[in-house]
Amino acid sequence: MTQQQIIDQTVQFVKTQLQNAEGGHDWFHIERVWKNAKLIAQDEKCDRGIVELGALLHDIADSKFHDGDETVGPRVAKEFLESLEVPKDVMEHVANIIKYISYKGGHQSKDFSSIELHIVQDADRLDAIGAIGIARTFNYGGFKNRAIYDPNIPADLDMTSAQYKKSTAPTINHFYEKLLLLKDLMNTETGRKVAQQRHDYMQSFLDQFYAEWNGEK
Repeated sequence: MTQQQIIDQTVQFVKTQLQNAEGGHDWFHIERVWKNAKLIAQDEKCDRGIVELGALLHDIADSKFHDGDETVGPRVAKEFLESLEVPKDVMEHVANIIKYISYKGGHQSKDFSSIELHIVQDADRLDAIGAIGIARTFNYGGFKNRAIYDPNIPADLDMTSAQYKKSTAPTINHFYEKLLLLKDLMNTETGRKVAQQRHDYMQSFLDQFYAEWNGEK
């Protein structure tokens, strides 16, 4: 099987697996991350095949929708890649990308590192910020029936991984607890450049949000 055939098979697998997924973690999210990853990879010395497979499979079984179980995604991905007879080293690399990509996934990035992980991580983080990031954040907040904003509930920047996963705080808090922090966590030059633009857009949104909330505009 050629590399392109493997990619094509993976696309079909992901589309099928995520056909009923929550709007911020559906096939279109995967497709955007895939595009971001290919863009970033153009300027990096990397294995493009691993980058694409990692991007396509990174959310195949997000732990948020599996009772916090972070082992499901890597396991599902490995079983699928094994069915395509993908080399074991590639399979393991992709599984590690899925395992260590999370912002607060319970693993330390120092446990595993590769340029391919860095690229996919940047690509995924880019989809969490900017206009798309704002839309996804409020979509997920609605999905979880969370308040939009409560001035009496401040953002908590000192949460542990377990607390972060269980948080039911208003959606606006998520900007301060994660989204506005991502710009400074980018691994690649391309990631940093795109992230800055999207970060600035989010900041202008928040300025407008508070002005409207307070009846100033």
